[in-house]
Amino acid sequence: MTAYRVINPATEEFLREVELADVETTDRAIAAATTAFATWRHVSPGDRARLMRRFADVVDAHIDELAALEVANAGHTISNATWEAGNVRDVIEYFAGVPERLFGRQIPVEGGMNVTFAEPLGVVGVIVPWNFPMPIAGWGFAPALAAGNTVVLKPAEITPLTAIRLGELALEAGLPEGVLTVIPGKGSVVGERFVTHPDVRKIVFTGSTEVGKRIMAGCAAQVKNVTLELGGKNANIVFDDADLAEAVAAAPGGVFDNSGQDCCSRSRLLVQRGIHAEFLAALEESVRAFTCGDPTRADTDMGPLVTAAHRDKVAGYVENAEVAFTGSCPTGPGFWFPPTVITPGDLRQADFNEEIFGPVVSVVPFDTEEEALAIANNTEYGLSGSIWTNSLDRAVRVSRGIEAGNLSVNSHSSVRYWTPFGGFKQSGLGRELGPDAVAAFTETKNVFFATRGA
Repeated sequence: MTAYRVINPATEEFLREVELADVETTDRAIAAATTAFATWRHVSPGDRARLMRRFADVVDAHIDELAALEVANAGHTISNATWEAGNVRDVIEYFAGVPERLFGRQIPVEGGMNVTFAEPLGVVGVIVPWNFPMPIAGWGFAPALAAGNTVVLKPAEITPLTAIRLGELALEAGLPEGVLTVIPGKGSVVGERFVTHPDVRKIVFTGSTEVGKRIMAGCAAQVKNVTLELGGKNANIVFDDADLAEAVAAAPGGVFDNSGQDCCSRSRLLVQRGIHAEFLAALEESVRAFTCGDPTRADTDMGPLVTAAHRDKVAGYVENAEVAFTGSCPTGPGFWFPPTVITPGDLRQADFNEEIFGPVVSVVPFDTEEEALAIANNTEYGLSGSIWTNSLDRAVRVSRGIEAGNLSVNSHSSVRYWTPFGGFKQSGLGRELGPDAVAAFTETKNVFFATRGA
């Protein structure tokens, strides 16, 4: 096995070395999860629910520790990291209600009785990205465990620390060995083995569309179940009847939150032409007030990018773009990039069409509702987006017309653990979170019982 040196992206200081699993280590983890499944699937619904609630309680007792780890490892602001740790707790607690309510059905038939059972799949491989290591881990493992599956979880090699700690807290809460196993490693090694190993019955992957396609192709070879949450290039549409001050104040957070490293980032800002100039002038003030700096401070809005390589990639998109204005960021150690607003003259440019995954937003004018929809939908992605209008009729029309899985009206809020989350087109396949998420971790078994006699 090799080791990865984990670096603090805000200071470039060395944090610790993490051993990266090889194929042999991955196979042992899958074997342990397979053995644990034989018992975990038969744990009574009440006992499974109690263990998961205990897990949520243990996570709750370590919120501050988990948040501090995420700030150090991923560069998240302390306010965001605290929310993310709380989201893991809430997701585990929410799905703890599933085991006692995982119902089948009785279907009327002739000559007997017909019932269905929701059976667990087996071992689930969860592959977590580096941008939101804590919550996305929880979104994968919590419904899987609740349905009676066991989980092997691979965090991104550059941000493994909170996932490793969550695995330790699961054991502390009393979950049996092998029920939730965290194995850091490279996607090309551990993730690939999840895909090819016959005992892994489902893959949950969050990451780029390019990698998602490869995973889907590998799973197809084994007819393996898959849930994919992939890229996004989301529109934030501001109509001339919107509350302008409210839309301007919210716009920076909609794209620069988590330094723009968010598949839900509203990185295409479409503003109706009649208010475009006024909006852009007000946006400049709002962006310049957006605080980029020390992520340990409670008043910081945005931290660094995750690595120097990623910072350079983001910078490459901006190099030849029409930059309208930028915010500020530190100049010392750390992988900093300022909040940046560009005004592309050609909507075919890469910065307007490709997922930059950084604090960069394109602002373009539009004339009609139809044009706004055409621009918003002219992308291979369809994950998220926002609509700003005070017309209910328009809000309904546009929200029905946009090809995306998660929309907000007069808001940028996309994610609630009790509502479905997922994308259209090349933004993914399947839905996470919400009341129906657990169905993706079960197979429906149909059983007919013949009756004899009168």
